[in-house]
Amino acid sequence: MSANPARKQTATNPPAELSPDEISGQLSQRVRALRKERGWSLDSLSAACGVSRSMLSQIERGEANPTLAVTVRISQAFGIALGELVEAPISTSSIEVIRAEDRTFHYRSDAECRIRTLSPLHLEKDVEFYEVLLHIGGKLKSAPHFKGTREFLTVEKGKIELQSGDDSTLLGPGDSASYRVDVPHTITNAGRGEAVLFLVVIYQN
Repeated sequence: MSANPARKQTATNPPAELSPDEISGQLSQRVRALRKERGWSLDSLSAACGVSRSMLSQIERGEANPTLAVTVRISQAFGIALGELVEAPISTSSIEVIRAEDRTFHYRSDAECRIRTLSPLHLEKDVEFYEVLLHIGGKLKSAPHFKGTREFLTVEKGKIELQSGDDSTLLGPGDSASYRVDVPHTITNAGRGEAVLFLVVIYQN
């Protein structure tokens, strides 16, 4: 998922920063425009991406801010890169901000955990940066990634058990670990409260 990097901000005419509502509005317009270009009904798009018709209708009206997972499914249905669907018009600023309240960047949110991507969606995915909140008893179980892929994990809060292949270890606040993820791997909340950690995924070029 690539796009041209943003041009640097000019000193004479700094742009106004887009709010999450403005970004959501741009996304809704883009989804509606792409659907109409293809001559699809909401039902057709729903069948293609697996997102309910009512949710798609709310997204197009700007009444719902979809999660990252939902946005990925919509972009795949249109056959375009995620960045082409969600990126805002080219800005002259060199600063890209991901607001804490912007649910566009919530990759997953359920009874086990909440995963929020902290890296801009339009960047090449050689490196991905995530914040992970594991609820009590929560577990993040993953199948092997591409050969040579590694993760770097730092625990901010709580206690976790990390498994990579046949190896495992316990980590607490401030602890960091580097490990293979081209094998099955699992991060489990091993404490009595919520656990918060930061995760960097590095793919081999």
